[in-house]
Amino acid sequence: MNKYKKITLDGLIFQNPTFMLVLGTCPTLGLISSATSAAGMGLTVVVILTLSNIIISALKKLIPNEVRIPCYIVVIATLVTFARMLLEKFVPDLYESLGGFLALIVVNCIILGRAEAFANKHTVLESAVDGIANGLGFTCALTIMGIICEFIGNGSVFGLHVMDFKIGMFATPAGSFLVYGISIAVFVYVINLFERAKRVKVNRLARENLLDKEVA
Repeated sequence: MNKYKKITLDGLIFQNPTFMLVLGTCPTLGLISSATSAAGMGLTVVVILTLSNIIISALKKLIPNEVRIPCYIVVIATLVTFARMLLEKFVPDLYESLGGFLALIVVNCIILGRAEAFANKHTVLESAVDGIANGLGFTCALTIMGIICEFIGNGSVFGLHVMDFKIGMFATPAGSFLVYGISIAVFVYVINLFERAKRVKVNRLARENLLDKEVA
């Protein structure tokens, strides 16, 4: 169980693809001006990342090493095509708001990276957990920044009017870039504080154990 807990925490927090690894920057900067678009892209990536991880993990012994990257792209492109068809059919507004960024999922560094670094080397279940965790980490990051940008830039949240005061710059790519940079800085600072506190606790416990042995 600890193994799956580590995979989950890495995907969500300690190896968060958006804040820690700074992957998927193009859709991040292009879509976080709207919370709805950001959340929609994130959830789409969750589904595609999880399914691609499962498929690639299941087929890893059948895929020749020399052509593994092209095979990964074929799998991901097929999943993206199905996702585009479903979104266009059932959620046309979201499909329109995602625009060309939806097609770019095929070469998204997060999905290709997890296929190469994780799914190609682990079991189907581990790969599924990794896909869900990294997908949700990406979704949470985009949605949080989308809420901030939309709230400050348009005075609304998920399209619902909240206030009349707004700073239009935050509804532009420049504002998105600023929010993205500040979010990374805050996230990394909090993680460093957590890691420092954890090291202090471990060192204290080690000293206490050493003293107990000396007393004994």
